[in-house]
Amino acid sequence: MAPQTKPRVLVSDALSETAVQIFRDRGVEVDYLPALGKDKEKLLEIIGQYDGLAIRSATKVTDKILAAATNLKVIGRAGIGVDNVDIPEASKKGIIVMNTPFGNSITTAEHAIAMMFAVARQIPEANASTHEGKWEKSKFMGVELFNKTLGVIGAGNIGGIVCDRAVGLKMKVVAYDPFLSDERAKQLGVTKVELDELLARADFITLHVPMTDKTRNILSRENLAKTKKGVRIINCARGGLIDEDALVEALNSGHVAGAALDVFAVEPAKESPLFNLPNVVCTPHLGASTTEAQENVALQVAEQMSDYLLTGAVSNALNMPSVTAEEAAVMGPWIKLAGHLGNFAGQMTDEPIRAINVLYDGVVSDMNLKALDCAVIAGILKSANPDVNLVSAPIVAKERGIKVSTTTQDKAGAFDGYIKLTIVTDKRERSLAGTVFSDGKPRFIQIKGINIDAEIGEHMLYTTNEDVPGIIGLLGMTMGKNGVNIANFTLGRSAAGQDAIALLYLDQAIDPKVVETLESTGMFQQVHPLKFEVA
Repeated sequence: MAPQTKPRVLVSDALSETAVQIFRDRGVEVDYLPALGKDKEKLLEIIGQYDGLAIRSATKVTDKILAAATNLKVIGRAGIGVDNVDIPEASKKGIIVMNTPFGNSITTAEHAIAMMFAVARQIPEANASTHEGKWEKSKFMGVELFNKTLGVIGAGNIGGIVCDRAVGLKMKVVAYDPFLSDERAKQLGVTKVELDELLARADFITLHVPMTDKTRNILSRENLAKTKKGVRIINCARGGLIDEDALVEALNSGHVAGAALDVFAVEPAKESPLFNLPNVVCTPHLGASTTEAQENVALQVAEQMSDYLLTGAVSNALNMPSVTAEEAAVMGPWIKLAGHLGNFAGQMTDEPIRAINVLYDGVVSDMNLKALDCAVIAGILKSANPDVNLVSAPIVAKERGIKVSTTTQDKAGAFDGYIKLTIVTDKRERSLAGTVFSDGKPRFIQIKGINIDAEIGEHMLYTTNEDVPGIIGLLGMTMGKNGVNIANFTLGRSAAGQDAIALLYLDQAIDPKVVETLESTGMFQQVHPLKFEVA
């Protein structure tokens, strides 16, 4: 019998020697060519020889590279961001994309704390002045952190570490995070508040949220005006979370006493109105830039890729649940359905989620429920945190104190199988269900206890109303006037004259003004645009 060929991995960006040695020690052949990531033509020429590709940010894994990667099975990114990888195209080719989402958490949290100290005591300006021999002791009057109120926007993995460190500094910590449970807030020793209360109370504000449509300019001109006079702001999360022009005005007016920024709306930031302001500390996106963090993510990606290539174990995959090849063929449509159900619920829910309950009925009850649970949870959390994936989702849910329960039952209805999702908050329970038809396409079959049959599209509009005449015409006319084509129109009601819902599958996203137009009619209780990943 011929000896089994060892898997081959190409490392095309700079990884530590220890990480490269991990591949070798585990029995994986590795070519360490750290300059190759910048040579697109050479990478294109040789990528077909490899089973795995280990990268940082310099290597751009485009659709062209993936087309040439005829043997590639896994891409491992040493770090969190995967903007340099065409994930949809990799998914189409069956290539797993992994990252290391937790390797630089402590480093980033520590940088935020360091930036808070720097802006509180004007350390960079005092350092520059002293180097110039000025000895301007009276010029640099700072403030203590002790007993000050720190407002943490986003109390997930990194934000939670910042909370812990700030409590250790004897600061009073208030946190705003729609997914932060009371139990988790108690564990962290923080007070959970709404955003407006945080803005009004905080002496320091630090941001730890991903960039989404909901978080873009979360510190807008309007919200900056709501902050306490003399507040100091720290952002080591993502550029674009703060309206930079409005921040400049607030700094110049003295309403904001200082800011410390590691990230900017446009990077690399070669010029900015924030530069050279005496009360602003700037660093060039150094959140993850420590020896320990870079080593950690390199070692993690080597271990993860080796595990997959040698044993099939999947860790921190962004585009694949932990299922076997045999299961994947059967479960694929059901995993998509689970994600769609979660995504629907997540987009409809702004308040903290206490519990996620999933019922699996009929044929689906015998499948890999752990993978399906991951898809449901990831779908729910992705609306607030796009970095969540099928593997990290249960960890993130646990960190936020969300209880997940699963039940199964034998076939109990008209369908061979279905999934019913219920999410529980302090204010309400929200339930919906779906199934997979014989054509392999997922469908929504029940919302709010109302039976429907709705095809799932990329752009949808969900409305609720009292069952009265004219709703269909109003929706159709409004869409038509605004140039929005309706691909499919699904209606349902609990009984004549009672609760009714509509779910429109649209050919394109709708402008927020269309939503405002429908809401202004007073005919609808809810008008909510939805977006799904259907590829």
